[in-house]
Amino acid sequence: MPTAQKDTLRIYLANPRGFCAGVDRAIKIVELAIIKFGAPVYVRHEIVHNRYVVEGLEAKGAVFVDELDEVPEGVPVVFSAHGVPKAVPAEAERRNMVYLDATCPLVSKVHRQVERHKENGRHILMIGHTGHPEVIGTMGQIEEGSMTLIETVEDVENLDVAPGAELSYVTQTTLSVDDTADIVAKLETKFPALKSPKKEDICYATTNRQIAVKEIARQAERVIVIGAPNSSNSRRLVEVAEKSGSRARLVRRATDLDWAWLAGAKTVGISAGASAPEILVEEVIDALKARFDATVELVTTAEESVIFKVPPILKDIA
Repeated sequence: MPTAQKDTLRIYLANPRGFCAGVDRAIKIVELAIIKFGAPVYVRHEIVHNRYVVEGLEAKGAVFVDELDEVPEGVPVVFSAHGVPKAVPAEAERRNMVYLDATCPLVSKVHRQVERHKENGRHILMIGHTGHPEVIGTMGQIEEGSMTLIETVEDVENLDVAPGAELSYVTQTTLSVDDTADIVAKLETKFPALKSPKKEDICYATTNRQIAVKEIARQAERVIVIGAPNSSNSRRLVEVAEKSGSRARLVRRATDLDWAWLAGAKTVGISAGASAPEILVEEVIDALKARFDATVELVTTAEESVIFKVPPILKDIA
């Protein structure tokens, strides 16, 4: 009996995609800490927002907890890539804990900006998403009441500040570039003396992945973004793809693919959030190739070569 002919499918694979330098560094810090100190090594919050990565580290000896009071005496703890409020390392030092800070250096840069703005007497507006660990960590760098969270253009319109107040702003590093530009434009119109960052806070990896997704979305009827539902940068990629004219879905991995949603499509774009490993991208491509007569075209919009160093305490085994 002849084999049924597969439908053809062209896959546009975004480049850059997947792991960024900050995520790569954070995962490496946990792995090297396990080698140096032995298991278990505790990690406060998910080191990055991806269950596949977290479960892989758990298998090596990492234990993930919500707060420091869950960490026993005498074991090291790692802080996640998203950054933590100042109270967290202060508590670790009070308990004489060995701790390793895996905060992305680009997030740490925003933390330093916040401190400088506060020292200069400015009230700080933070553009970001309520409840995101990075926002919690950044707003926790200075005392409560010194920062105001801005999520939308409407928040700017409703913002009421004291007359003569000196203002500055910072942003979460994983926001939509276009949406943030709209908010900043509104802020600058309403507050002409607003102090802006010397360099944009949205990180290079977020920006590059959004540009790449725009490009594949122009060519593809569907766009698949591989990432976790709690990953801000992954969700932004879905939004960017849809605004660029393609139908888009976020999936954790190949088992989440909705074949009915893909039915009839001749072109599909694929990208991955900054915390999604390449093995999950390959898994999705293999699943598509098993069902379709698929060809893959790499769409490159930028080359990345950024590397962040691990903390000095781990350099002897790095």
